[in-house]
Amino acid sequence: MARETPRLPSPFAAGEYLTDAWQRSILFLDVMRRRAARHEAHASAAAPNVLDYEAELVMDGRELARPVNYLLARIVPPPGVTVDPAKRPFVVVDPRAGHGPGIGGFKADSEIGVALKAGHPAYFIGFLPDPVPAQTILDVTAAEAVFLEKVIDLHPEAEGKPCVIGNCQAGWAVTMLAALRPELFGPIILAGTPLSYWAGVRGQYPMRYSGGLLGGSWLTALAGDLGGGVFDGAWLVQNFENQNPANTLWTKQYNLWSRIDTEPERYLDFEQWWGGHVSLNAGEMQWIVDELFVGNRLASGEIRAEDGTAIDLRSIRSPIVVFCSRGDNITPPQQALDWILDLYDGVDDIRAWGQTIVYTVHDRIGHLGIFVSGSVARKEHDEFASNIDLIDVLPPGLYEAVLTPKGEAIANPDLVTGEWVMRCEARTLDDIRALGGNDLADEREFEAAARVSEVNLALYRALAQPAVRAMVPPALAETMRRMHPLRLSYEMFGRKNPWTAWIASEAERVRDRRRPSAGENPLLAAQALVSKAVVDGLDAWRVAAEQASEQAFHAIYGTPALQAALGIDTSSPRRPRKAARSKLHEALVARRVEELRAGMTRGGFAEALIRALAWVGMDRDHVDERAFAAIRRLRDAYAALPRMTLAGFKAAVREQYLMLLIDEEAALAAIPALMPGPIAERREGFAALRGVLEARGAADEAREERLRRVAALFGLGPELVTEEAS
Repeated sequence: MARETPRLPSPFAAGEYLTDAWQRSILFLDVMRRRAARHEAHASAAAPNVLDYEAELVMDGRELARPVNYLLARIVPPPGVTVDPAKRPFVVVDPRAGHGPGIGGFKADSEIGVALKAGHPAYFIGFLPDPVPAQTILDVTAAEAVFLEKVIDLHPEAEGKPCVIGNCQAGWAVTMLAALRPELFGPIILAGTPLSYWAGVRGQYPMRYSGGLLGGSWLTALAGDLGGGVFDGAWLVQNFENQNPANTLWTKQYNLWSRIDTEPERYLDFEQWWGGHVSLNAGEMQWIVDELFVGNRLASGEIRAEDGTAIDLRSIRSPIVVFCSRGDNITPPQQALDWILDLYDGVDDIRAWGQTIVYTVHDRIGHLGIFVSGSVARKEHDEFASNIDLIDVLPPGLYEAVLTPKGEAIANPDLVTGEWVMRCEARTLDDIRALGGNDLADEREFEAAARVSEVNLALYRALAQPAVRAMVPPALAETMRRMHPLRLSYEMFGRKNPWTAWIASEAERVRDRRRPSAGENPLLAAQALVSKAVVDGLDAWRVAAEQASEQAFHAIYGTPALQAALGIDTSSPRRPRKAARSKLHEALVARRVEELRAGMTRGGFAEALIRALAWVGMDRDHVDERAFAAIRRLRDAYAALPRMTLAGFKAAVREQYLMLLIDEEAALAAIPALMPGPIAERREGFAALRGVLEARGAADEAREERLRRVAALFGLGPELVTEEAS
């Protein structure tokens, strides 16, 4: 077939396109001017943020005994939204990773928005642009503990401790606090949070190699010294931008220019947050890099509080929900989930620590989309908010949250709160390993990089740091901050630049005479092809640079001679930075097992019903929200079941479930002794139990067999199962 000759544009089409392109260029410059003006106004605010909600200050961290630049605010529900004081509050903690606060409530469809929609009171922990001198990460942790104590005091009637959402950097700060003060927390949601900093897959996610290729954290110390003791967050934002040069250098600007009639407001809203750079103390940033990014000491329990207490994430008593994405090149699934492999030997080990971990992996959303995307808020975050009590009462173990459309044909749709059904399916550590990750050789290479970092940092501090600090007075440090390329991109279009004075009036004239090209104009198609070629070229450059970086890292730090010189034992089968086992914990677990064995015959009707419900449900490998909604109805309406608080119900479910895991037959044999009441009461209890189980759909033969055994344990005939089913 003959190839069609490209059609040349007519003179009219060429003129139309050139006019359109010129007008778009003027309007683009005007957006840059407006962006600079917004940036200036935002930076001059007393407490700049990008929240889409009215917020009332509750506590100012600068007034605490250990002052920090953090704030606790209550989100005022917008008109038409009513919160239920009996529901647990949600506390959203924003990441302090170079950008300003507010991304968790950036728009109506957000983490804060879905919490309010579900009827929960909402709070926000944000921060000011400049740190309090000498504040540390542990000071921030202490402040957040005070904030949570205040939220708990404000909601004495709430059924459950606050659900805390930690976005990105805020997530690891939240887990540190939860390990030290577990009594302050309800469920914890970690959105795009790295906890295992070395983890990844070869050929992907090259950001983890940066520390090693730069020689470790000495450059962080140098940046802090050049900043006069302040680390400029613009460098962190620059590091994010470097991960996607096609978007940074071309796509973001091209999308604005090519869609100049519809894109400006969305672009300006995002840029207000993206360009709201904040600072950290040099000591804060050094601690983050040494202990976390390069050192990877959090999951191994090597970080200690000021009193010497080890920060062991296994001490967390609240359910942990991990939300990550395969499309996230900042916090890939391995960095979000492999801490589980560092801490636990298997699911039984997770249960022995009394921990509940729920994770979900998005297929394609990027890092920022986890917090910003409206579609994610309406789906994942909406389901987490609506089903947070279900997550709180899940028995200990590892689960994956699977979301499926409710549809018209689903059983009992009245028990589903939103447009999706959340199902928590049991998983094992092999499911985490199946996502990919490091082998033992990779771990040793990162351990080598960490030790090189320690050597280089010590050399810098001994040989260069005093001279650098002496040469950088405060005025010079401030000048260098203002000259950062990202800040200059705003300043060059600001009102102080006299060359931009004509843009506003010319843009207004263009808007009055706007003539966009017709959709069929062939030059628009040519424009799109040119843009694609630019993107493809920049992507090819990125891929080549990433491959070279990865190969260089492995070539340098995989050298046996270097590893031997650094004292790395290459014969050990144990992964570096693996969390140590606790003999004390093993003794406490053994004692707890004996207590549970002894308690199998203690209790009453409620314990028997919950035990039977847990056992029949164990034949399936998942729990969904319909079953939990039915349980709540049972708890609220069933007169024969004593009224329990959510905390009491959670404790009862966990205890009965663990009894079944320890000795299933003994736990079942004890059921008749727990319910000596009249047969009518037992029949009513059995009917209620069956109603809960049928909430998630029709029973299969295995579950019917278990129901028949439960009927016998309740002193009822097996024919009752058939009667109830019919």
